[in-house]
Amino acid sequence: MRFENTSIEAIKADLNRIDEVMSDFGLVREGQWDYERVTYDRKFELKEGVFYLRVMGHAVEGDVGTHKATIQLMKPLLGKHYYPHGVEYGEGENFPKALVSQCEKILSDVKSHLDKFAL
Repeated sequence: MRFENTSIEAIKADLNRIDEVMSDFGLVREGQWDYERVTYDRKFELKEGVFYLRVMGHAVEGDVGTHKATIQLMKPLLGKHYYPHGVEYGEGENFPKALVSQCEKILSDVKSHLDKFAL
């Protein structure tokens, strides 16, 4: 599921600031990066299954590996994990309404915090 109306994809900010804000809301980058891309995930374990809120971004300037990069964020996704195949984001997936609402709130809060640092 793609979140269409968050405006997060309009944000460009320093990687270190994004890391800080995302971490405050439980979205972690861990080892999910390369020199040009980043991925932040938050895991939700519910009775309906395991879900991930994912926010990705790419470097428009600098290098992620050196922690000196400007990141352009992309539209957030919500996916359901299927062992051993991975995460599915498709339209045919059923996402609990309470989870979708919770994710929308998290994304709204993330955006309001990141707006302070947007370039």
